[in-house]
Amino acid sequence: MDLYPLFRPLIFQFDPETAHNLTLDALRRAPVGLLKALLPTIKDDPRQVMGLTFANPVGLAAGLDKNGECLDAWAAMGFGFIEVGTVTPRPQPGNSKPRMFRLPEVNGIINRMGFNNDGIDALLENVARSSFTGVLGINIGKNFDTPIENAADDYLIGLRKAYQRASYVTINISSPNTKGLRSLQYSDELNALLTVLKAEQARLADQHGKYTPFAVKVAPDLPDKQIADMADLFRKHRVDAVIATNTSLSRAGVDHLPHGTEIGGLSGAPVKRSSDQVLAALAYAGALKGEIPLIGVGGILGGDAAVDKLRLGASLVQLYSGLIYRGPALISECAAACRGLGQDPQSRQFNRATSAAQTGLDE
Repeated sequence: MDLYPLFRPLIFQFDPETAHNLTLDALRRAPVGLLKALLPTIKDDPRQVMGLTFANPVGLAAGLDKNGECLDAWAAMGFGFIEVGTVTPRPQPGNSKPRMFRLPEVNGIINRMGFNNDGIDALLENVARSSFTGVLGINIGKNFDTPIENAADDYLIGLRKAYQRASYVTINISSPNTKGLRSLQYSDELNALLTVLKAEQARLADQHGKYTPFAVKVAPDLPDKQIADMADLFRKHRVDAVIATNTSLSRAGVDHLPHGTEIGGLSGAPVKRSSDQVLAALAYAGALKGEIPLIGVGGILGGDAAVDKLRLGASLVQLYSGLIYRGPALISECAAACRGLGQDPQSRQFNRATSAAQTGLDE
């Protein structure tokens, strides 16, 4: 039974950030057995990606549980993998409030949180206290007061500290809410960062006898030339996966709505088209030449949207804003829709004209 529609009106009476914090507090306290009893069981649908085995292709995106406080609750909901963060080397409060806004008319959210988190040491303590044994992604970023020219130092700290506990590490260079961060997506800056991180990854693998893959999360607001340049660097440096995409700076289709022109990153249904375009450019249009797996995130409000991501070339999908509007039922719906899809290249093939129409790409 889907109880979320009964609770959503009450939750939406609170401002978005208060509702977010109250939800996390409730999940921290909720008995895992009760959650499992109330929610449908999701059948295993294992996927091999990045050398890891994912229980099913539907994961939690970074941002919802920045400090890794509710791992056992997320696992009880049936996620095939969980990504926590974005976390920074030192704790930081983030940007001033209010900094999160709902756009219910279009199932969208704008946030300018600014990597508010308790720091990576606190996150790792929370992870150690949990019982979760599935695939765990730890998403890392830089502190707001670290100069952009020294950003690599912060990512190195995050990679070193997360390396042994994470199943994979995500390098977040695409949040619009930390000044200058997206400049790390430019060719020279990206090449320098990946050179340093891949060298450290190799050193850590030798030190610990364990290879922890890392993914890079990219923006949806990328021109074709930049996508191609980034893809070349991802292949050159043998990045383990690409997550497409983060939130958008575009306000197309929402600028007439209350809060539609707030500063920050747009997520939810309004970002699906641009997110799909970047995903398709990386996979369907061949920028990555099939050499690097993709994780699709952005605008998944139903099982059909999750299937779109797989058909455009993603191996896995992640949810965040859709959970706010749909609740836990979205997880099982997406898992059921994706069951058996995307496990081999043939299952992702579909009519070129249809795909071009869906994404707006030229053939």
